Amino acid sequence: MTLGGFGFGILADRRPFGENVLVHPLVTFFILVGLGLIAMRVLMARPVPEVISDRALIIGCLVGLALFLAGNFVGVYLLAPLR
Repeated sequence: MTLGGFGFGILADRRPFGENVLVHPLVTFFILVGLGLIAMRVLMARPVPEVISDRALIIGCLVGLALFLAGNFVGVYLLAPLR
């Protein structure tokens, strides 16, 4: 979650997927997280909360969001002048 959030945050300023709200990098990041959880559910044949606690899922999402914002800051203020 941390690396994914940071990576999508760095790309957020450029909007590589288009200008639509459904393809915003933050929305795309959480869609991929959801798909990953669904894939884990199917592959393990067990409910996700039996493998990862609800608290860990919430903390992971919050940390991913925080690092998305940090990556966005880095992408806009630190990397943009280098382009």
